[in-house]
Amino acid sequence: MKIKRFGVLLIVLFLGSQIVFAQQKRPLTHADYDGWERLSSEKITKNGLWVGYQVSPQDGDGRIEIFSFKDPNKRQVISRGTSFDFSADNAFAIGKIVPEKDSVYVLKLKKTKKDDMPSDSLFIFNMAENSLEKLPRVKSFAIPEKAGIWVAINFEKEKKEKAKDDKEAEADSTAKAEKPKKTDGTKLTVRKLDSSVSYDFERVKSYGFSKSGEFLYYVLAEEDTLDNAAIYLLNLANGESKLISEGMTSYLDVTFSPEAQYLAYLTTDDSTKAKKPYYSLFLAETANGDLKEVATNDSDNILESGRISENGNLKFSEDEERLFFGVSPDYMDYSYESDTTILDDERVSLDIWGWQDSEIQPMQLKNKGRDEKFSYLAIIDLTTDKITQLADVDVKNVILESKVERDFGLAWTDEPYRINYSWNIQTGRDLYLVDFTDGTKTLIEKNTSGFPSISPEGNYIYWYDGRDSSWVAYDVAKKAKINLTKELSEVFYEELHDSPSLPGSYGSAGWLAGDEAFLVYDRFDIWKIDPRNPSGAMNLTQGVGRKSNVVFRRQDLDREERSIDPKGQLLLTAFNEKTKDSGYFRGSFDGKSAPKQLIMSANRYYGLTKAKESTEVFLTKTTYKDNPDMYLGDLTFKNLEKVSNLNPQQVNVNWGSVELVDYLTNDGEPLQGLLFKPENFDASKKYPMMVYFYERNSDGLHSYRAPAPSASTINIPYFVSNGYLVFVPDIKYQLGLPGPSAYNCIIPGVQSIVARGFVDSDNMAVQGQSWGGYQVAYLITQTDMFKAAGAGAPVVNMTSAYGGIRWGTGMSRMFQYEQTQSRIGGTLWEKPVYYIENSPLFFMDRVKTPVLIMHNDEDGSVPWYQGIEMFMALKRLNQPAWLLQYNGEDHNLVQRKNRKDLSMRLSQFFDHYLKGEPAPLWMSDGLPAVQKGKTLKYELSQ
Repeated sequence: MKIKRFGVLLIVLFLGSQIVFAQQKRPLTHADYDGWERLSSEKITKNGLWVGYQVSPQDGDGRIEIFSFKDPNKRQVISRGTSFDFSADNAFAIGKIVPEKDSVYVLKLKKTKKDDMPSDSLFIFNMAENSLEKLPRVKSFAIPEKAGIWVAINFEKEKKEKAKDDKEAEADSTAKAEKPKKTDGTKLTVRKLDSSVSYDFERVKSYGFSKSGEFLYYVLAEEDTLDNAAIYLLNLANGESKLISEGMTSYLDVTFSPEAQYLAYLTTDDSTKAKKPYYSLFLAETANGDLKEVATNDSDNILESGRISENGNLKFSEDEERLFFGVSPDYMDYSYESDTTILDDERVSLDIWGWQDSEIQPMQLKNKGRDEKFSYLAIIDLTTDKITQLADVDVKNVILESKVERDFGLAWTDEPYRINYSWNIQTGRDLYLVDFTDGTKTLIEKNTSGFPSISPEGNYIYWYDGRDSSWVAYDVAKKAKINLTKELSEVFYEELHDSPSLPGSYGSAGWLAGDEAFLVYDRFDIWKIDPRNPSGAMNLTQGVGRKSNVVFRRQDLDREERSIDPKGQLLLTAFNEKTKDSGYFRGSFDGKSAPKQLIMSANRYYGLTKAKESTEVFLTKTTYKDNPDMYLGDLTFKNLEKVSNLNPQQVNVNWGSVELVDYLTNDGEPLQGLLFKPENFDASKKYPMMVYFYERNSDGLHSYRAPAPSASTINIPYFVSNGYLVFVPDIKYQLGLPGPSAYNCIIPGVQSIVARGFVDSDNMAVQGQSWGGYQVAYLITQTDMFKAAGAGAPVVNMTSAYGGIRWGTGMSRMFQYEQTQSRIGGTLWEKPVYYIENSPLFFMDRVKTPVLIMHNDEDGSVPWYQGIEMFMALKRLNQPAWLLQYNGEDHNLVQRKNRKDLSMRLSQFFDHYLKGEPAPLWMSDGLPAVQKGKTLKYELSQ
């Protein structure tokens, strides 16, 4: 059977050339994308003895590789493996095996029914014994989070038996076949990983382990229309399965307490078709199965006219004495909606935009589902059964820490300032401390711009105050605010911030044990601040970072860490802003010694992960040429060992190189950019050059860029491999002048590369997407130095875009022009000249550059009509322009088929103008609507 798939033609075209030039490197083709691999799901066992990762091609069958840390050659490869994890006892790896992609593709071509499609399997790999077990038709699985050697496996429904042949059918003609009962539940097997103990349960709908694997709950689905749903508790120590409750319609949000003393859940006996089912909160003791109803809609102290919410996640305090749950308001009059005497075609459907609304109507509609599910946090004291409503209509947001270990939390509201959000995204919020014992709220700060957190010991509330550009703390006991950084010599706001909005911070590293000190970052260094004496703060890195242009940050080695042990080691990541080298240093918490270099090189390092109970680590190391492979080692970083080998096919490809470029803007400001060169670059030759930009990119010098179909921008490796130079300059902005700023930064950068003598200055092009697309549109109204241009989702008319909506969020676009990326810094009526002079549309008559525009009809970020305005202006001016509109796609392409299509058209467009290749038929002849979906017109004109 012949299979016609996207890209097959390309594979055939290049197959011959690969055979002829087998010993020579070849350029990348669009057919290379699917097989290009990446790593994901990297894991190490707690004892550091075993490591695993998933290797995934962009399109095709992946694999899982599991190996010994000490002997990586001892390796188990599990084809098509995914979603794996190591067991808590370090002995097993468990995951899924998905069906072969090509087989699924063939079955889809045959219109195979869903029930007859292949399903997932489960693998259980015993690492010590090097044995692999596979179980078919698995829907889901789970293992305990912290301890235990159990696995729960929920299987798919059994397939229906195929029709019997005529003789069997005749023999059974007198027998009445039993009709199978309808249920959503399927078989659940709970077993030890070594299969020494196993339990089976039928028609299970949901299930889950306690954190340490002492218990497992499972919920039975209803059968036919019977009210026989039930919830059971399985004691894994003795195998006893105990009925907790039965006869209700559903059991939701089943949750174990941290030490598995309790099991909590929501349940209802309302019909599954009820629009507004009423739930009750139940609590079961796992030791004896004792069950009690602890909260209902009629309980005292919950929100007035409220009901227990199925959308509020249940959560226990760490001491298991408190249980948090959600309450939904139930006071609206929905008589019009429920009036069955009104026909559907008589019902009014409209949106009312009110000037007094806190949020404009599109944003309300976008958030409607979220708002309908919003629940107000409440708490029940399990020692007294007292319920306290914590959140209410005045202060809706109560923040719970990941582990609730204290008697208070934080609450906030931005309702007094929300009406300004359409044009001011930096509106304030009122911050409260809320007492969990009685719900009392104490005002901490009005109209603050920060996002607060609680210190590990609960002595302080802290946040970055953007309006004061400083870090502040609130002493809970003294009820006093403390400015932590205002008196220090360095600034703690983003120094390179260049938009008309409040600058952000560089973040913090956290608190030392006992809340003794707060570790906070400036641009380069780390400071230790005692909140009791902020002026005596110490620069832990002794200013070495700022002196040497190296950014130091603390490397977190324990994801469950609550506070930082000052007696432990201070491991630092390091990044040189000038050279872009990176690595790791060792620091000291007393600040008495300068950071000591462990490793620093012309690479990008990331993903450092340490085994929980040992010193073994793995990390990822890359350059532009070197794939992001995994390396094993320890915290000395000596003798790092590469243990993965992604994309070995790259050695046969003309890949190229990248170098850092320094140049001056038209204003004399120093900037940097990246220059990508083809392999075997010859400075005596002339090369066509692509110019791509978006804000600042030079820090990515050592980042690996995989060949991939384009979501919106040129794929740099593809163009470099095919003989282009690619230049990526940084851009520094002046407020109110986004267009001129781009010109003043990009053009001198391009000229500095041209001056080197190897650029074919008659064959240069620009390409960008979104904000980059805007800058492309602006540049071609100011210069004719580019022979072709690609503008994706460009804003060309700031006056029409200003009053529009970002349909992806429902927000007004005003904030973007007044405060953020567009950088105008005022309203349209305050600065009309700035809006016009920065809008390329008003100067389209100056454009002499052929343009390929992409703007999609479901763009939720930039109004689609902006691309249309640009195209229509160029069409009216009789200038060559094409508009690619991918149906149903958003700002950037999501569907891979469309990404492949765009990649083909981008390369054909630029090859035609910069290399003199024949134009494809879609450019020369167009693609009329009557031919839509019938041909792609990639063929080249003769």
